[in-house]
Amino acid sequence: MSASVPALLICAPASGQGKTTVTAALARCAARQGRRVRVFKTGPDFIDPMILARAAHHPVGQLDLWMGGRAHCRDLLYRAASDADLVLVEGVMGLYDGQPSSADLALEFGLPLLLVIDASAMAGTFAALALGLRAYRPQLRLYGVLANRVGGSRHAAMLAESLAGPAADIRFLGALPCDAALVIPERHLGLVPAEDVVDLDARLDRAADAIGGSVGLEEIPRVTFEAQPGLEPPPHRLSGVRIAVAKDAAFSFIYAANVALLRDMGATVVYFSPLRDASLPPVDAVYLPGGYPEVHAERLACNRALHESLRCHVQRGAPLLAECGGMMLLFEQLTDLDGRRHAMAGLLPGETRMQPQLQALDLQSVELPQGELRGHSFHHSRVHTPLHPLCHGRTQHGGRGEAVFREGALTASYIHFYWPSNPSAAAALFAP
Repeated sequence: MSASVPALLICAPASGQGKTTVTAALARCAARQGRRVRVFKTGPDFIDPMILARAAHHPVGQLDLWMGGRAHCRDLLYRAASDADLVLVEGVMGLYDGQPSSADLALEFGLPLLLVIDASAMAGTFAALALGLRAYRPQLRLYGVLANRVGGSRHAAMLAESLAGPAADIRFLGALPCDAALVIPERHLGLVPAEDVVDLDARLDRAADAIGGSVGLEEIPRVTFEAQPGLEPPPHRLSGVRIAVAKDAAFSFIYAANVALLRDMGATVVYFSPLRDASLPPVDAVYLPGGYPEVHAERLACNRALHESLRCHVQRGAPLLAECGGMMLLFEQLTDLDGRRHAMAGLLPGETRMQPQLQALDLQSVELPQGELRGHSFHHSRVHTPLHPLCHGRTQHGGRGEAVFREGALTASYIHFYWPSNPSAAAALFAP
């Protein structure tokens, strides 16, 4: 079986060029026209998908050849193509950065490229950069190049003119202006989450207006995606299990595929807020995902009733998985960048301390007793604890990764796990 749909992979020479803005603008433009648009983000990321989901009015998935695997990615694309009028994939970092890279993903599935270049400080080099990126791996299919952060009509004309000569066959898709109203604010882990940008929809609509005259949605090439043969449905191992998932401004780093997997395995998912709720809902297991507990540390410290509810849950031997920011809630103290100490739930001895520099950025795998799980770490804090880890992760290149702590049925680590990498191992973390 196969499904055909217009599709693009939006890429760039480097991070910070405007990939998310362009992808979101295209998604919002399509959604406003009544098209069913499905959007994916390449690589491990939580914040960009929040922006893209708001633009597309639909949850956003991950495509990562290492973390999820080729079969999983192929299945996601086939399902999206079967249900959509347009598929958009936002690349990660620069086109050739990472192993595997956005270029690897494009070649694996035949995705044509829309190349975004921040042209704010260039003219003729615009064409040279586009030509070089295409020539580096000529098997890639470059649909066209879009200039971002352009200073005006004359600047845009200079960029278009630069494509004459050796780059004459590269299509100029137009230009987005240098406009602060199009820019999505940033925080120390990347873009500010969607719910914290009060005028996000206005920014998305403005970006859609700006790109609507440049990239014709009806001209985007079609791609045929094949069904993944022999793909087994996930084991139905969580039938009747109720799982509470923390979700609010402090804890929002949740892969849509993870929640979908829980439901596919028979679980009932209910959400709660560690910022607002005084107790857990009646559940069999708890998931505390990552997020920004340091930004909301004072409010989290005041919710002592929830701390006690978490403590009772763990003391009765019920499963709890805490990742990164979720793990930070479980230690005794959280020290912010200003040196202020905030009392956390105290389920684990020790504290976490925020650092001004990034402390880890790695794809990782962990060999748990129930099997291998893959994921990634990305954090600005350090943990100080007398606990002895159950095990350590292994980075993609074989180095020692993050500690994984296990206390009874409580599992905690800085690693954000991508559960479809091993559904059985993921199920074991929540099974009563």
